[in-house]
Amino acid sequence: MDRLLRKISALFRALSPKHYAYPAIDVYLPGERELHLVGSIHMGTHNMMPLPAALLQRLNTADALIVEADITDGTSPFTHQSPQPPLAERLNEQHQQTLLRLCDELGINPQLIDTLPGWQVALMVQAQQAQRLGLRPDYGIDYQLLQAAAARQLKIIELEGPSEQMDLLQSLPSNGISLLEDTLNHWHTNARLLQTMVSWWLESPPGQSQVSLPGTFSSELNDVLMSQRNRRWKQALIALPPGRYVVAVGALHLYGDDNLPALLKQR
Repeated sequence: MDRLLRKISALFRALSPKHYAYPAIDVYLPGERELHLVGSIHMGTHNMMPLPAALLQRLNTADALIVEADITDGTSPFTHQSPQPPLAERLNEQHQQTLLRLCDELGINPQLIDTLPGWQVALMVQAQQAQRLGLRPDYGIDYQLLQAAAARQLKIIELEGPSEQMDLLQSLPSNGISLLEDTLNHWHTNARLLQTMVSWWLESPPGQSQVSLPGTFSSELNDVLMSQRNRRWKQALIALPPGRYVVAVGALHLYGDDNLPALLKQR
């Protein structure tokens, strides 16, 4: 009888999903596993702090917080990178000129990044772009959740961890030059996308069927950085023991093709 009641309760929750004032979706897996999927932003604005009371309440009743990686240990992932050929040899003329212009705008010394891997240059200029928009790592949702979990002595589970994320970046073709090229091609689109995701936390999140997001990755990069990771994360999440979990992943992983909630709901 108890099992039947739990199945009926799970079916009712699935047919009547709860809506939150921040990007989040509840997923109920067989075996009494409840996932509160939160669309995190890795850098946020000061008015994204503190976290919503409803989210903190979910954290208070959770058995663990699950994140892409624990970013609170302060270890830099950018040490001991092998020098690369000068960027002028790895980028075409148009991309080179765009990068030099952005370096001038962002206050980056081009000589200091000239022999870095393409993915590292991309992440550096993306971080500077976010800071110019008023975003800071300390206000990021996953950072705040990690701090709150530590204060509650809550178990933290990593879906990847920094070393796996580093391996992923280093595995990109040509040391991630395609990621740098996409960053340069979609510079203004990426800025608008960051502002859109911030609005999901400060104003109102979209429904699953209401999202039409601009592409900022090539199809190859989108497969590696989004779709493949979502599929790996699905396997990790469906292997969890019974319990209640708050799962914080990048907000874009909750929407679009092959999004994580849709994959988890597949039976």
